[in-house]
Amino acid sequence: MTYLDVVFSYGALPGERELQAIDNMREVYGIRRVRFNHKERTVRVEFDASRLKQDAVAKLLRSAGIDVKQQVALA
Repeated sequence: MTYLDVVFSYGALPGERELQAIDNMREVYGIRRVRFNHKERTVRVEFDASRLKQDAVAKLLRSAGIDVKQQVALA
């Protein structure tokens, strides 16, 4: 397993429905952790790169109702 982090910026703040969908997303095989930074309006997802690609992670976030804007480069 190769765990990677990817960070996306988002527009609208997630509501209760979106956060419940994120809880369900954590059950997807390969998703390890999802953390929001509301101050910076970013969401960080730790995932297994041998199972998922960054595009698939973004798609999962969008299907959960998160207003994903763009990927943020990690320093």
